[in-house]
Amino acid sequence: MMKHMRPLLAVFLAIFSSTAAMGQSDTVAVENPEALQEKTIVRKAVGEKAPDWLKDVADRINLHGYAQGGYAYNHRDGTNTNTFELKRVLFWANARITDRWSFLFMHDFSSVVQEYYTDFRITRNKALTVRLGQFKNGLTLENPLSPTAMEAIDVYSEGVTFLSGCGSDPLFGVQYGRDLGLSLYGETNNGKLRYELQVMNGQGINKKDGNNFKDFIGRIEYRPVAGLNLVATGQIGRGHAVATSLYNPDIKAGDDYKRNRWSVGFDYKCKWIKAHGEYLEGYDASAVSRGGYLTCAVPLGTPKVEFVGSYDFFNFNTSLDMDQHKAIAGLQYWFFKKCRVQVQYVYMSAYRLGTEFIKKPSHSVLCQLQVRFN
Repeated sequence: MMKHMRPLLAVFLAIFSSTAAMGQSDTVAVENPEALQEKTIVRKAVGEKAPDWLKDVADRINLHGYAQGGYAYNHRDGTNTNTFELKRVLFWANARITDRWSFLFMHDFSSVVQEYYTDFRITRNKALTVRLGQFKNGLTLENPLSPTAMEAIDVYSEGVTFLSGCGSDPLFGVQYGRDLGLSLYGETNNGKLRYELQVMNGQGINKKDGNNFKDFIGRIEYRPVAGLNLVATGQIGRGHAVATSLYNPDIKAGDDYKRNRWSVGFDYKCKWIKAHGEYLEGYDASAVSRGGYLTCAVPLGTPKVEFVGSYDFFNFNTSLDMDQHKAIAGLQYWFFKKCRVQVQYVYMSAYRLGTEFIKKPSHSVLCQLQVRFN
């Protein structure tokens, strides 16, 4: 018994103690050199005398995780507030069942179960893969990306947060940009063209559909030159309101309503700058919302230290004059691979307080520590 337990413990110790660079999203589709190096470490930790099934487990399961927390100071309408906060503590496991079939489970220890899905690659190349389960919807450029790769401490722009179901739309509730459904995705032309087609409940995470309609989401990405990615997304569906909303008072809780969206954006990376921007529109019944943003990070003499700047405009309901301007300026220091410290000043021309939309300026100073492994 003990001779089997020792290599098993070695597997977990080796996986948890290793750190490696990650890509932009929370999930990992291909093994990078760091991941292969980690597997070598795990194999050595298991040892040659370990059972074959234990060696197989060490080869097929990857563990990942990160935590983000910090301090926030806010000044609104003459009132000052401040607090320490733990925003996210995510852990996920990716199991490669066969060369084409895999399974992922993700949990946020500061919240709820976030994702659980299985992927099966139909073609021999990367042209077509099917995904079934709970995962991020493909709407907007930013929503599929991991918070660990975003420049802003607030993570996504106001338009992305509202339209993709990340929490600021009371009609849809806090769904973390995720939903239950089916996805077909793939890439061609040596990775220059990528597509995704999704059929989703349109109700959010960890719950059944609230109506008999399904949401259809399409996403296409094109990389014409190195470093540049052009993205267009769209959604056609019908929502089922979980609450009333100050942004759309005509829709009541329990109502079904038209919920369509579209966006176009770009992402550019080179040695001197990282920048991405997007224009977005949404239609909830008769209400129209629209906006855009531009975010960038510029190295200050070294890739470890970057200036972060962002301008964000969004009108939550063009008929009710609910426009908001947001500006961010700050610094971030990458002290180890995907680990960083951030400090940012945030200005907003308007904000929501309870059931009111207040058109007065808001000032915030945010600090955050991010730690990520594998």
